[in-house]
This record gives sequence, C-alpha cells and structure tokens, in this order.
Amino acid sequence: MLANGVGMYSNVQNADLLVQQHASLVKRIALHLMARLPANILLDDLYQAGMIGLLEASTKFDQSKGASFETYAGIRIRGSILDEVRRGDWSPRSVHRKGREITKAISIIENRNGKDAKDEEIAREMGVELEEYHHMVSDVSNVKLMGIDDAGLDEENSGIVDKKRNDPLKEVAQNYFKTSLAEEIDKLPEREKLTMALYYDEEMNLKEIGEILGVSESRVCQIHGQAMSRLRARLKDWNL
Repeated sequence: MLANGVGMYSNVQNADLLVQQHASLVKRIALHLMARLPANILLDDLYQAGMIGLLEASTKFDQSKGASFETYAGIRIRGSILDEVRRGDWSPRSVHRKGREITKAISIIENRNGKDAKDEEIAREMGVELEEYHHMVSDVSNVKLMGIDDAGLDEENSGIVDKKRNDPLKEVAQNYFKTSLAEEIDKLPEREKLTMALYYDEEMNLKEIGEILGVSESRVCQIHGQAMSRLRARLKDWNL
C-alpha cells in the first residue's frame, strides 16, 4: 500500500514539475494565437484555457510513444485554447446574419454568371453600397476562428463532420469533404487563395499578410472574410 502511495505521489510531483517547466510554452502559444483572433478575446482567457491543456498533457504524457513532452503539450495546449474560443459566442447575431446574407449573394451571382463573384456585384446583389459591404465582410471575418477543415460550415450547422460523429462512414465523409474543400480553395481568386495559404498554412497574422500583398490589415481582413463566404457558398451542400 505504501509503495502505491509513493508511486502516486511521484507521479503528481512529475506532473507538477512538467507544468512549472512549460508554463512559458502556454504564454507563447496564447500570444501567437492572439495575433490571429478578434480584439474582443482576452489573452487571460486564452492563457487559462492553455494551462488546462498543459495540466492534461502533464498527466497523460506517455514517454514511450517517442514524442517529446514539449511537442505533445504544444498540441494539447493549442487544442484546449481553440476549443475554448469555439465554445464562446464572440459575436452578435447580426454578424452571423450578415455572413449568411453574403454567402447567399455569392451563391446567387456565381450560379447565375458561372464565374467568381466580384465585390461590386455582391454589394449590388445585397442592395448596399460597396463601402458598407466591405464593413460587413470585415465584421464577418473578425469573428471567425476556423480551422481550414471548417471553412465550408456555417454558424447554425455543425456540419457533416460533427453530425456524422456516430456514423461508421464518418471518416469517409470527412475525407470527401476535405478533398472538396481543397479543390474549392484552389479555385479561389488568386489573392484570396494566397491569403488563405498565408493565414492557415504559414500561420501569419493580418499585418504580415498585408505587407506581402501590399495592402492594409483591414483589407486583408476583407479578403479573408470574402474567401470564407465564397467557400461556404460553394460548399453549402455539405451542410446537411
């Protein structure tokens, strides 16, 4: 009995030590994600969520699997932060409504014309001035936190990946979705495609992308928001 007690105490000590040694990793990941999130999300909230991920990693880490603890913890910390952000309702309903209206307008225009919908066409279809449309698409972009696999899903539907969670064909459906998503990203207008690649693949923030494209951060936000709306319009059949 004593031996078991000593073993449990040792495990707790090891977990505490891992947390103390890697607390700075939580801050580093939180700051990195903060640069890519809406301004109304607080760093403290991200840090607290990240610490939960670190605590879980410290108790579940299996050294025999081959990965270093820092690599394993980094994955758990990032996942915990993103889960917390996704659970939060960071935006008013009006912004979600605007997003649906933009997606609908893009879908109508592209089905009618058979080519990429332009900013001016979308604004005209929605019955708003171009400047107002740009404000709307910026608002929509500012409240999004999506992994690239989520880009085809809207706010009211968890999408095929979640709705098929208990379906034995879920993995097949998810793979088809990813293939369709990749194909549609490749068909995006060049500037939108580049923005998506820099934001998701290279994990650059809006300022860095703006420097590459030669535009302002707000314009990058608009480009990103329009790309996401275009993808949702083109992948709407996946929202079952």
